[in-house]
Amino acid sequence: MKTFLLISLAIIASIVLLSNLGPMIMLLISVAVAYYALRKFVVAETVGKKVLWGIIILIGVSISLSNIPALIGVAAIFVLYYTYKKWKEEKENKSIQDDYLNWENI
Repeated sequence: MKTFLLISLAIIASIVLLSNLGPMIMLLISVAVAYYALRKFVVAETVGKKVLWGIIILIGVSISLSNIPALIGVAAIFVLYYTYKKWKEEKENKSIQDDYLNWENI
């Protein structure tokens, strides 16, 4: 029963991850643009360059805020990781129990 629940959880999380893959990619791009603009904003010397990089930072942040559904995809990644760890742990425990029960046959 526990194995069935882990498999079901993994399938559902995979579907959610795949459905939110587009917003996740756009979130990654917008955060990268905002980070790059922030780095250039810090080293800019003139006021005009600082204004330009500030506008680009605002554009990157506004695009990333519009991709909030991508956080659901990020949560799905964590659920898949948790499911994988539990699956591996259950498989190891089952192997240890089988070795213990078959000790007399060795």
